[in-house]
Amino acid sequence: MLTYIKESIEELRNNVTLPPKAESSNLMIIVAVFSIVFALATWGVDTVFSNLVQLYFENILN
Repeated sequence: MLTYIKESIEELRNNVTLPPKAESSNLMIIVAVFSIVFALATWGVDTVFSNLVQLYFENILN
């Protein structure tokens, strides 16, 4: 396990390059927009299913 950690740290130091700050910012914006869109889509589907279940049980009880 210790060897694995040492090799991982060495690989990070020697083989990994970070993207430029501008590219990182652009990617962060894309991820944020996608997250918001996905959250809104999930909220919409949840609302529709909630209303359908509510209507179903209202019709059964009446």
